[in-house]
Amino acid sequence: MFRWILMLLLLAAGVSFAFYAGTGQAKYKRFGLVLLKWTLFSALGFFLVLVLERLA
Repeated sequence: MFRWILMLLLLAAGVSFAFYAGTGQAKYKRFGLVLLKWTLFSALGFFLVLVLERLA
């Protein structure tokens, strides 16, 4: 389930960048970058937990 949420968040960031490319409004670019940053942080945390579970 967490992987689906990550994929949807990445898709939302991509849509935001597409809106930026279409309109040129910087707010879409900022929102896409913030969304992408937090999505990547949460993905790294999720996979870190999986690796730690394997080691334990």
